[in-house]
Amino acid sequence: MGEPKKERWSRQVTRRSNALDLEPGVFTLDKPREIALSLQRSAECSRRRKSGPFRSAMSMLVFYINRAGSNLPEADRARLEAAKDELRDLYGKPRRQPRP
Repeated sequence: MGEPKKERWSRQVTRRSNALDLEPGVFTLDKPREIALSLQRSAECSRRRKSGPFRSAMSMLVFYINRAGSNLPEADRARLEAAKDELRDLYGKPRRQPRP
């Protein structure tokens, strides 16, 4: 029998973040708006976050895209990137301008 796989540090952060208690499966939801709403709920309910709710929610999303989701298929990455704009909309922040 092989050794059990070690849990990656990025998975530990996503599961046991000291900033937010994420709803299960938040990053696998089908619609970017659903992802953003879930992150908003988590950020606004959290008593442990060290910054504002928008910043905490966006940080967790960016972290997942950059680390835990580094091997994501292009369609999943696009869905998560769209969730960033949805999150900005929820907090009244301007959408990011597309790169030329």
